[in-house]
Amino acid sequence: MKFCFDLANVLALDLRNNSLGVYLASNRYTSSNETTLKQVDLSSNEIHDLTFPIFHGHANTTKINLSYNKLTDISFDLSHLVQLEILDLSHNNIWSVSKQSSLDILHKLGTTAKLDLSYNRLKCSCKNLPFIQWLLENRNMMVQSIGYTCRYENGQIADMRDASQIVMLLRKDCRTYTLLIVGVTVAILIVLIFLCAGLIFRYRWKLRYLLYMTRHKYKLYKSIQSHKHYKYDAFISYANSETGFIMNGVIPNLERNHNLNLCIHQRDFIPGEDITQNITNGIHQSKMTVCILSQSFLDSYYCMFEFNMARMESIYAREGKMCFS
Repeated sequence: MKFCFDLANVLALDLRNNSLGVYLASNRYTSSNETTLKQVDLSSNEIHDLTFPIFHGHANTTKINLSYNKLTDISFDLSHLVQLEILDLSHNNIWSVSKQSSLDILHKLGTTAKLDLSYNRLKCSCKNLPFIQWLLENRNMMVQSIGYTCRYENGQIADMRDASQIVMLLRKDCRTYTLLIVGVTVAILIVLIFLCAGLIFRYRWKLRYLLYMTRHKYKLYKSIQSHKHYKYDAFISYANSETGFIMNGVIPNLERNHNLNLCIHQRDFIPGEDITQNITNGIHQSKMTVCILSQSFLDSYYCMFEFNMARMESIYAREGKMCFS
């Protein structure tokens, strides 16, 4: 079904009891851009929604009857109804007016127009608090004071004649609800922070190893297995208290007698380079890492750093093969 009237010279339009809800959800009932209509009756039409521009060009309309329908919101445009005196929305399913623009227009029309929202399904909830407050502030705009109730989420029904009490209770409940949400959110954030901190602590050596390798390569780390040759045969990790043993015993024996090329931090680290980067590069470029264990070694931060970097190298770059001893 499709129809469209030319209502240029019609003063009153009565379309009640016609089940036009589906049609009017996407169509206007008039083809005229301007109309002389004074009264429009669309009551009892099973209307769930109205097309946004349905009342465009209704500058002369004073009364609109949309009662006994199934509207849940005022989503249609009211801005053209500059001479409106009565908007009857009683006996619908309206629980709120969600658009602030619609409330602003209603407030503007309120100087001359009356609104009937009686016998609707208003909700007393935190989400609907702004609309309940608007009703309280604009109660003089309502046609009558009876027939206004709102339902709490627990099913309890309140008389809107006590709107100020309802608003006060909702503000209190919503404040508590907001604090609860904030508290739960903060608690979740704290748990996530501790969880992330725990994971970072657990995998701290792996993360540091990957960081240094990334900085060294300027890209994600490539397996050491892709290199055919190492720069050093061994990286020697030792505490400063063992320097004499290294210089007088290890180096002469391994380098001179066995022709091995060792990485010694006091000799082979690049000046000006960060010490942690030097350590990681030295281990990465060495066929294996040799740790000279002593109490001083275990007490030294950098010795333990070298040990853990060698362990990470073994696990993540050399497919689990031991690269230190």
